[in-house]
Amino acid sequence: MKERKVIQKVRGVRATDGAGVRLVRVLGNETMYDFDPFLMLDSFDSYNPDDYRRGFPEHPHRGIETVSFIAKGSMTHEDHLGSRQTITDGEAQWLTAGSGAFHSEQPGGIRMLGLQLWLNMPGNRKMSAEPEYHGITRDEIPEFRSDGVLLRVLTGEYHGLKGWQGRYVPLDYYDLHMQPGAKTEIDVKPGNTVMVFTLVGDVITGGTTVVEKTAARFSDGDTVVIEAGGDGAEVMLMSAPPLNEPIAWYGPIVMNSEHELRTALRELDEGTFLKGNTKYT
Repeated sequence: MKERKVIQKVRGVRATDGAGVRLVRVLGNETMYDFDPFLMLDSFDSYNPDDYRRGFPEHPHRGIETVSFIAKGSMTHEDHLGSRQTITDGEAQWLTAGSGAFHSEQPGGIRMLGLQLWLNMPGNRKMSAEPEYHGITRDEIPEFRSDGVLLRVLTGEYHGLKGWQGRYVPLDYYDLHMQPGAKTEIDVKPGNTVMVFTLVGDVITGGTTVVEKTAARFSDGDTVVIEAGGDGAEVMLMSAPPLNEPIAWYGPIVMNSEHELRTALRELDEGTFLKGNTKYT
């Protein structure tokens, strides 16, 4: 067994998105190749509803999948497919934008704690994949317990426990709740890009201390060892195979070339963005 070591840490910067939602942008354009296929990672943590009550009004996406996890609070998703669902504590939402989707997201609750991850899609599926939505509710999230650690399988699988899985990029996404001083060794797939994000609390992993609200990327190997600090921790672990493809990214659109980006923007202007030239304004 080869333990992975931390080779990159990113803390992110404060940003505002949507209609004025305050967040911390951890991953973005500057890290997109290092963390491939993980494009963007936004962190939310606020007790002030003014930071998030205005939400994310309707907007388009193409070429990506978005995975939103709510540790505390709620998130209501609506899209052009007619999907509408509110998730709450410990649940997640998965939107495959594929060839094109419009959706909105409305955070709520007395505390907003969670993450949104953008997962890139293979170039040959960006336009062939139909948009779809799935809400990952508590009854779809299997749990694995060891000494002082609860591992929840949001997507993918772990030790024979199978959670929900997307169609295009196999993502193992775990929500770990660790008691003070607890230590765990997690099997991961060699060759995958593997990262953790310390949602709450500090940990020691991969030979280094990773403080709260930090993303850490690992070297190759087949295990990750995590030890919680004295206050315990909630840690998100994400593992997926890199795509190793060129990335052309503008706002909510992620393609493989500038030509594809220009095409998408033109279709937005013309009202032909949705697959099949369906008019949508």
